[in-house]
Parts: sequence; C-alpha cells; structure tokens
Amino acid sequence: MSRGPASPTRPRDGSHAPPLSFPDVYNIIPIHDLLSDHPSLRYPEVRAAAAALRDVSNLLRLPFVTRDLRMDLMDWLGLLFGFQRDNVRNQREHLVLHLANSQMRQKPPPTIPDELELKVLRRFRSKVLSNYTSWCSYVGRKSQLALSKRNNKSSDLQRELLYVALYLLIWGESGQLRFMPECICYIYHHMAMELNQVLDKWLDPNTGGPFLPSVYGDCAFLKSIIMPFYQMIKTEVDSSNNGTKPHSAWRNYDDLNEFFWSRRCFRKLGWPINFGSNYFATVVKNKRIGKTGFVEQRSFWIVFRSFDRLWILLILFLQASVIVSWEDTKYPWQALESRDVQVKLLTCFITWGGLRFLQSILDAGTQYSLVSKDTILLGLRMVLKCLVALTWTIVFAVFYASIWRAKNSAGFWSDEANHRIVTFLEAVFVFVIPELLALVFFVLPWIRNALEALDWSVLYVLTWWFHTRIYVGRGLREGLVNNVRYTLFWIAVLASKFTFSYFLQIKPMVAPTRALLNLRNVTYNWREFFVSSNRIAVVLIWMPVVLIYFMDLQIWYSIFSSFTGAMIGLFSHLGEIRNTEHLRHRFQFFASALQFNLMPEEQLHSPRMTLVKKLRDAIHRFRLRYGLGQPYKKIESSQVEATRFALIWNEIITTFREEDIISDRENELLQLPPNCWNIRVIRWPCVLLCNELLLALNQAQELADAPDRWIWLKISKNEHRRCAVIEAYDSIKNLLLTIVKYHTEEHSIVEKLFDEID
Repeated sequence: MSRGPASPTRPRDGSHAPPLSFPDVYNIIPIHDLLSDHPSLRYPEVRAAAAALRDVSNLLRLPFVTRDLRMDLMDWLGLLFGFQRDNVRNQREHLVLHLANSQMRQKPPPTIPDELELKVLRRFRSKVLSNYTSWCSYVGRKSQLALSKRNNKSSDLQRELLYVALYLLIWGESGQLRFMPECICYIYHHMAMELNQVLDKWLDPNTGGPFLPSVYGDCAFLKSIIMPFYQMIKTEVDSSNNGTKPHSAWRNYDDLNEFFWSRRCFRKLGWPINFGSNYFATVVKNKRIGKTGFVEQRSFWIVFRSFDRLWILLILFLQASVIVSWEDTKYPWQALESRDVQVKLLTCFITWGGLRFLQSILDAGTQYSLVSKDTILLGLRMVLKCLVALTWTIVFAVFYASIWRAKNSAGFWSDEANHRIVTFLEAVFVFVIPELLALVFFVLPWIRNALEALDWSVLYVLTWWFHTRIYVGRGLREGLVNNVRYTLFWIAVLASKFTFSYFLQIKPMVAPTRALLNLRNVTYNWREFFVSSNRIAVVLIWMPVVLIYFMDLQIWYSIFSSFTGAMIGLFSHLGEIRNTEHLRHRFQFFASALQFNLMPEEQLHSPRMTLVKKLRDAIHRFRLRYGLGQPYKKIESSQVEATRFALIWNEIITTFREEDIISDRENELLQLPPNCWNIRVIRWPCVLLCNELLLALNQAQELADAPDRWIWLKISKNEHRRCAVIEAYDSIKNLLLTIVKYHTEEHSIVEKLFDEID
C-alpha cells in the first residue's frame, strides 16, 4: 500500500514549512529512484530495463493529465486506460525484474550491458503473449501487435514494451478473470487496437481531436470492464445453490471462458463491451447464453455414452462368439471355413449400425442443452448423426437380406450371392473408413497433432462431423511409444478376457441351449411366462452368463494393471527402502548419488561425453543404486558439497511433509540440521544417530583398560557413531563456553579443560 501525503507541521516560530516527504515504498527494487544506494540497482541489467521504461518520447500528451517529468511507459498506460496506481507500480517491478533476469541469462552477454537488448524483449513478449497470438489465429482475427519489419530499434523497443506492459496491467487487475484466459485475450485484443490508434495519432471522428480510448479515467478499467464480469460470475455462483444444483443449470468458469472460443463473441459483445448482451447476467436466465462446450448430465446412460467403444466391442464379440460356437467345432477358426458362418457373421455390422444409432440418440439426449440459435450447427450435427446411423443400419439389413434371397433361390452359394456379399463388404469398407482414419492417427500421433495445431477452416469443416472444435488441448496426443504400450496392454487384457469368455462361458452354453430348444411337450407351472416354448428358459440360463461376461472385464483389467504396476515399480526401483534400518544402510550413498545425478559438474574443455565416460557413468550409477560402490567420502560440514547436499535433502523432506507423505515427527527425524555451534562434522539426521552415542559409551566402558587411541579407532569404524560423538562433544563445549560468563575464572577453567581434552 502506498502512503498518503504527509501532514504539514508548523514550526515554533510560526512560519510555514513544507510538508515532510516520506520515501516512496516499493516491493523489491526502488525503480522510481535509480540514484538510490540499493544493491539491486548496481546490476546494469536492472538499470537497462528501468531506463527503457523511461523513454516516453513520441507518445501522445494526454489532455486530461498534467505532464510529469518522472512519468514512464507504465504511468502513461495507467493514465490512458484508467489502471489503478498500485497496479501500475506492481507491474512495473514485475516487468523490470523479468527483463533483467532474461538479459542476465543472455549468452553471450550483451556488448552494452546498460542497454536493454531488443531480442531479449522480443523473446519475453513472445512468451507472455503466446496465448494471445494463438487465440487470434484460432478465431481468425488479425493480431493487434503492429510491429514494423524495419529494424528501427528505438520505436520497436518502445512498442514492444507497451504491448507487454499493457498485458501485464490487464492481468494484474483482472482478479477472478484470470481463470478465463481467453476472456483476457478478448479484452487485450481491443485495448491493443485502441493503443495502436493512439500511437498512430488517429483522430476521433466525433470530436476531431486526438483519438482516446473508450475507457479512461480514474479506476476506469476496474469499474467499466472488470466489475461487470465479476458481477456476472458472482450471479452464476449464487444461482448454483452452493454447487448443489445440476451442472446443466448454471455456468462455471469453463462455460464462461469457452464462449470466447468462437467468433460470435465479437458479434455478441463488440467494443466497447455491450453489457446488455445475453452473455451477461443482466438479462433473464432463460434468455442467457447457456453451456458452451460440454454438459455433465447425471444419468445411468452416461456410462454407455462415455464408454461406447468398449460396450460396442463387447456386444459385437458376444454376437460373433455365439454364431461361431453354435457350429460346435473344437476351435473357432474351424467354424469359419463354412460360408454360412461367414455370412452370418456379417450381421455384426447390422448390430454395429444399431449401436451407433443408440449412441447418437444418447449424445443428443445428453447434450441438447448446448443447442441454441447461435449453435444451430451443433443441433444439425446431432440430427444428422442419428439419421446416418439409422440409414446404415437399414442399408446393412437390406443388403444382408438380399444375400440370403440369392442363396435360397439358387439353393447354393451362386455367383449372384457371392457378388452381393462383395457389395455388402464394399458398404462395410465405406462404413469403417472413419475408424480406419482414427487408427492411422493413433499409430501416427504426430500427424494428428500437426493437423489439430493448424487453424485452417477446411480442416474444421472436415472434422466438424466427428467432434466439437475446442481451443485448449489441441495437439496434445501421446507419442508413438506410449501408444504402443497402451495398445499392447489392452491387447493382452482383451485377448485373455475373450479367450476365457469363449471357451469357458459361451461355448459350454451351446449344448444345454440346444437341449432346451429340442425339448417338446414340456408343461410349465408358470404358463403365463413360458407358454409352450422353452425360449424363456434359454433366456434365464443365459442371463447370468451374459451379466458375468459384461462385468468380468474389470477383473482382467485389475489383474493386468496390478501386474503392469508391479513391473513398472520393479524397474523404477520403487519401495527399495522399506524401513528405517534399510534407510540407515542406504543413506551413506545418498550424498554421492545426489552429487552425481543432480549437482552440475565442472565445465571441461571438451564438453562432448565420450563413449568410455558414458560407460563409466553408467557403471557408477549402477553401483550407487544397488549399494555396491564405495561409501560416501567423509564430508566435513565446512565443505561446500555437504551444504549442497543438506539443502537438497531438506527440500525433499519438506516436500514429502507438504504432500502428507510423512508426519511432523518423521519430518524432524529426517531433516538435516543446519550447521551451527562450530560443529566440525556434518550433522546427520536423528534417525541415523539414534543409540549411536549410547553404543559409543558402552564400547568405552567395555574397553576401559585399552588405550584411548585404540578405543577411538574402534568407535570411528562406524561413521555415524563417530559423527554422533564429535557432535555431542562440540555441542557441550559450545554450550558451556556460552553460558559461563566470559572473562571469569570459571570460564578460564572450562576453556582450559577443553583445551586439555583437545
């Protein structure tokens, strides 16, 4: 918080004195005063970034403010668009620190250290505004970053700084709108457009004077833009009844932000923003723009809609298994030699078409609330998907019936019947073309990533049928290796499940089913259900088998996932340290392992790693992992390596505690205490030193008649015991010399005593 003006004080002689001036407060660095003796201002990179912000030449003199010689680019933007003063000050430090850090990391260092490098600023601007430029490409709007192609360093530097500063000022004052990044892009797009008009010295068509933004004045950005959006968000949250209402009844951050993924946001809102639009909560609820991307419905049918491919696969395999096993052959491929069985298997495509029709019905039934007059194409796609799926089902049924008509009329599989089979298969090929394309994109994921990253309208037209166009998550498919692993896992799961189901579930049911269907003149007590047929009995004996068939996939999945997880854990060496004793045994290699794997090595004249060095490092890493190498070198607490190890180790233990992996007591036992009290050895964690001091005392008592040097050599064989004794001795020495008053006889006695011991 900035301090207000100081109250004037009246001197005793009655004359008027100027008010006392307090120094301006700052967060990290005093950018407002480059002449102050602050350590950060000694860096040339900080001075360069701050000096670049002070270049306000060629900028429009604002008619509604008094010219201040200390004004920089941030102040000018704050006055132009009405940003808050504290926000301007915070983002000024934010920008200077980022630019200074970026220039410090420049390799090679700049030739003029006190001057901000243009390429450093361009790289930072590209990173900060990457989402904005990507969003402009997605919605088909030209970016408002008007940068000249000529290498005019002064003007380009000023424009680049203005674009970056404007985005940081918008972000710093957005509050809850930071959860809606594309909404911020929309606001920035129009404010950057107005900034360009001011920089290019446009004239206002209404007044004839210099062009001014549509929003300016004291706190204008907060009051005119942020607060209406915040009020809309608050209204939606209040209407959710503390989150208990269905998700389809109110809009969350995703729904409000996804509105800016389409070009209709420009048409609906415009600029200045039309707050009377049905996007805001100023209109009645039934007329507002509702859900925009996805609606989560609470229904049992969501299970089928979400896992439709798995359900379709199970149903189709069940149908095919029943057809093949009905031939009563020893192996399924023996039944496939019959042309009748081959043609009967074509009924699976009729079932597939019907299941697609069911899936399209569920898709329309669960996502109908997304359809409005602005998203009429989405409703058209739902209707067309239902009609196409129904059409395919009818086409397959007609083609299949024509095959059997040709066969029955000739009495055998004639050329006409075979020709109709080929026609059926041609229709099947057209039907599965989307599945084949999906398989190709799955095998070659980089092709799909490249296509999704392109913002071409023709690609949107081609993919409109399959999925809704989204902005987030494009081009994030897994790599080929991960796809192969995933595919092999599911091949193993499904092969085991289908083999078990065919030979132990479906095939054993064929004989009792035939026996029941061949029974005649059976009298049932429940004639209302069974009438004179045994088909109800067949349904009853098949019902538990079918239920188990659909449910046991999770059993096979659990088995294979457990096996796969165990193998991954084995190769990742998870769970190697199972208890405290194992931790104490392996801790001696941690310092060497951290130093070998995490700490940077010294830069050598030949940076390229030779094959021999790679082999030597691999052997060293293997010996460290399995405890086969030499123990750590005895690291004294004065060495830099011990301090580095302590910092890294304590950070790891602190992270474990923050993630609730260990308790507070375990955190204290595992922490490496900081170096203090002039202790000569590294202070190992308490978990390693437990009982070591008592064991050393017992050894000294047992070997009381032995020479002192021999006893010390015996204790020093255990590194932790040696460190515990030295730490206890140095701690007692420091404690006594501290609590006994200095320059007294007692202090001299204690000091002499420890000198004799040393």
